[in-house]
Amino acid sequence: MISVNNLRSGVSFEEDGNIFKVVSFEHIKMGRGSANIKVKVRNLRSGSTTEKGYTNGAFVKDIYLEKKEFQFLYKDSVSAYFMDPRTFEQLSVPISNLPGQEYLSEGGTVILQFFGDEPIDLVLPPKVTIKVVETVPGTKGNSASNVYKDATLENGIKTRVPLFIEEGDSIIVDTRDGGYTKRA
Repeated sequence: MISVNNLRSGVSFEEDGNIFKVVSFEHIKMGRGSANIKVKVRNLRSGSTTEKGYTNGAFVKDIYLEKKEFQFLYKDSVSAYFMDPRTFEQLSVPISNLPGQEYLSEGGTVILQFFGDEPIDLVLPPKVTIKVVETVPGTKGNSASNVYKDATLENGIKTRVPLFIEEGDSIIVDTRDGGYTKRA
C-alpha cells in the first residue's frame, strides 16, 4: 500500500481492479479541514484519463511494473508491433494503450512496461529526432527576435520551429509537449 501523499507524476497504482498512472498531482490544503489530494490519472488498460480525489491519509495499492527493452517494428491501424532483441519474439500491443506512439520510429529501441505478462505502458525517451517534411520558407531579414513558423514532421505531428529550419532538416522534439528543442 502507498499513501496518496506519496503519489507523484509517473507513479502507478491499482484501484478497483484498474491500473492507473498519475499524470498530474495537486495537494490542496483546506483552512481548518484536512488536506485533499487531487490527481489526474490515466487508466493504463483503457487509455482513458480521469480525475480522482482522496482525503489525507488514504492509501492505494502499490504495483510493480517491469520494464523491458524492445525494438519497434511497425504499426497498423489497430496495433503496434515490437520485437524482443534477445529472443526475437514478436509482440503486438493495441495502439489505444500507447499514448505517444506517434514518436515511435521503425527500428528504434523503446521500453515497454509490463504488469505480469500484460504490456501496459510505453516509456518514451524525453527527446527524439524527427525529420521536417513540410514548412514554409523563412523570409530573409525576419530574424530580429524569436520568430517561429508551422512545420509538419514525418510522423504527422505539427509543431512550431524557428525560421532557419527548412524541409528535410532533422530536429530534436520534446516528447512530453511536442515542442521543438533544437536542430539535430
